[in-house]
Amino acid sequence: MPDPAVPPTPPVPLSALLAREDLGLRRIAGPPDADPAIHWAHTSEMADPYPYLLGGELLLTAGVHIPEAAGSGTYFDDYVSRIVAAGGAALGFGLAPVHDTVPRALVAACDAYGLPLLEVPPRTTFSGVARAVWQLMARARHAELRRVTEAQQSLAAAASRPDPVRAVLRQLAQRVGGWAVLYGPEGAVIGEAGREAPGDAARVALAGLAGVVRPVGGAGAATTVATAGGGAGASDASGSVTTWQTSGPEVTRAAALDAGRAPGRPATRHTTRSEAPPLGLGAPGTTGSRASSAPASPSPAPLSSAAPPPAPPTPTSATDTIAGTHLAAYALGAGQGFVLGVAAPRRDPGDHTIASVAAVLLSLLTGEHQSGSGAARSSALVRLLLGAEPQAVAPLLGADRWVVVHGRPDAQPCDSVAASALGAALGSPLVDLARDVVRVLAPADREPAPLPGWTLGVSAPASAAEWPAADAQAARALSRARATRTPLFRHGTHRPALTDLLCVDEAESHARALLAPLTPPLTETLRTWLSLHGSWDRTAVALSVHRNTVRQRIARCAALLGTDLDDPDVRMELWFALRHGEG
Repeated sequence: MPDPAVPPTPPVPLSALLAREDLGLRRIAGPPDADPAIHWAHTSEMADPYPYLLGGELLLTAGVHIPEAAGSGTYFDDYVSRIVAAGGAALGFGLAPVHDTVPRALVAACDAYGLPLLEVPPRTTFSGVARAVWQLMARARHAELRRVTEAQQSLAAAASRPDPVRAVLRQLAQRVGGWAVLYGPEGAVIGEAGREAPGDAARVALAGLAGVVRPVGGAGAATTVATAGGGAGASDASGSVTTWQTSGPEVTRAAALDAGRAPGRPATRHTTRSEAPPLGLGAPGTTGSRASSAPASPSPAPLSSAAPPPAPPTPTSATDTIAGTHLAAYALGAGQGFVLGVAAPRRDPGDHTIASVAAVLLSLLTGEHQSGSGAARSSALVRLLLGAEPQAVAPLLGADRWVVVHGRPDAQPCDSVAASALGAALGSPLVDLARDVVRVLAPADREPAPLPGWTLGVSAPASAAEWPAADAQAARALSRARATRTPLFRHGTHRPALTDLLCVDEAESHARALLAPLTPPLTETLRTWLSLHGSWDRTAVALSVHRNTVRQRIARCAALLGTDLDDPDVRMELWFALRHGEG
């Protein structure tokens, strides 16, 4: 997630403010080549503005807080050091009505601490400077949104081309002006695109960054991460900067590695703003190095008796900078271990959003067809279409015994979104969306449980040859569940009964002869009516028809069979016939 301390607009380079002739700002101190990013303008006449700064400000002051004897002491050194420690980007000093010129000691302190110092002429108000900052931010934001929109359209068009994965990579590399690569679950490069590939060091670092975001075992604890542009991070002597940011405290690579250290090892310290030097020390605070192993305190408490810390959550994205090359890695959402890597010589506003869009598209493109299970399901479908028997293709699906689940949403529409949600909840991608019912073929080793918002009917475990019968069982179980208003109804498993004493062939022959006069709709109505003990209302609910329709159908059954359906012996005989006639 973005840093809540940073406004949701692109920062403004200091050079853009200096270029505004209407402001008349003039740089009089600080590094001449520095062009810091201005996140906002803030006015303060406090002698110590540190507690009121968030970082990235152009701090504006008229010098009201400066005492008369400030030039002979360390006042300006202390003042500037606190601004630098708070992350201030630049200092603007307004001439008149308090000071006619900028104090020389303040100029010297800004040069010493590398803080750009601007002279604000008397005709320019601080409100005018702040307005100019927000105007430039609005223009930059508009340009960023337009760039992101155009990139989204081009990436979506690339995803519809004959070779969508490589087309998306090519379009992404073009949009960010760098190199894009797709890593497989084992770390192998599946596809890459870009005019100029990064150096070997950047390639190795990007592959390592991909390993950071790749879920362990394909199912890590996913934590939403957003790292764009600068932001705080960890740095080392090689010029590498790594930033991971979650909804909680900022996570650096050192912190993530220390979280998984064995008990008793000291943890890397990551200095925050609260650890900045006190007023008067001068030197600004530093962040912990990625390779640092300094303890968090001079005498860390032993951890031998403490329980091992939990494993750190797996981030979904991470950024790094190696020798001036900006790197980013994004775990694809399909959960198969695919990772998108991006390397670019610069990182512009909107690059993170553009890369995230590409990651979503690649997740859709790789989630099914590139995985082994998806290929097996595709092969099974082709074989079935070409005439193979279900029992011949069932081994490709990875299970011997299956259950068929019929589901009907209670309130939400029965559409593809609902079907996908039901399949995901049942742990199976084998989903069929009918007009008002979703059918799912799931492995029998995972027993379906009631799901909020769904009414489910579950068949008995069945082999591939028994799938049609299991489908009929699930349909009847769903009707029973709806009629009895239960969230889940299972087809009863077979138990020893008197019918086991009968010859199966003779029983089935008798059942077919007895029920021959009935059409399929009448047979299903009779079966449901008998299973619900002759209840007109519950049968109507189960069949989604009016209760008068149920009465008419049952009366028609009695006429065609030439029998009295109020006779319990007749009902028992018909029920046995219906059971043996299931096929």
